[in-house]
Amino acid sequence: MIGCITTGALGVPYTAPVTFSADFLVVAGGGGAGGTNNYFNGGGGGGAGGYRYFTSQTLSPSTNYSVSIGGGGAGGTGGAYGSKGVASSFNSISGTGGGFGSYEGGGNGGNGGSGGGSSTTISSGGSGNEGGYSPVEGYNGASGNSTTGAGGGGGGMAGVPSGRTGAGGVSNSISGSAVTYAAGGTGGIYLGGGGSAPAGSNGTANTGNGAGGASSTGSSGAVNGGNGGSGIVILKYPDTKTITIGAGLTASTITSGSFKITTITAGTGNVSWA
Repeated sequence: MIGCITTGALGVPYTAPVTFSADFLVVAGGGGAGGTNNYFNGGGGGGAGGYRYFTSQTLSPSTNYSVSIGGGGAGGTGGAYGSKGVASSFNSISGTGGGFGSYEGGGNGGNGGSGGGSSTTISSGGSGNEGGYSPVEGYNGASGNSTTGAGGGGGGMAGVPSGRTGAGGVSNSISGSAVTYAAGGTGGIYLGGGGSAPAGSNGTANTGNGAGGASSTGSSGAVNGGNGGSGIVILKYPDTKTITIGAGLTASTITSGSFKITTITAGTGNVSWA
């Protein structure tokens, strides 16, 4: 497109830059899950990273836009809480890191984009939508069950989980294919009978999914919760525009029909268009 010719303050003609429309997806890192250490409950699942999706947004060429990709929170080691996920952002749009899952017999799940699960009935899942956004970036986590020994599931973009199973995420095709983002992690369980117990599962990279909580046999020793999945930023814009990816960012660009799609999977830096 050709810019509009206008006159500046000194009467000198110049070409005003032409804005363009873009869609973008921002997903924060998922929360790490709780660990276990010879107790009778599984660890709470990690909450999903905050999910923010916008269409038909106005951007300007020759302008730097900041980007940051959040990492997933680390799983709790033995009798320890998981860690909160890290925020992702594009320009002024940010998604909050997923809340951590509590360890066996521990306190409440952590608050975040979606809340982490707790380990017992007497503790609560963490709160979601910590950023206070509308529409919401995620939902609350669940409480554990002291009777069955199941840790509570982590919250996700599908809502508040019921019991151990983490809430599902949401499917988005901005990348050119359908991918599920921002699902909560599953709580661990009490297996009984002694012996070893499985560690929690890790959230998938670049989805913002929460991690799975560690399980316990009551004598299995320290078992670690899973690590949350890292976040992502995806930008979809007209194929007439050329993006410049700044140092510090890991990204790839494809062309799909009349659009280009840039997927940024790691780092912090700036992008701009010409």
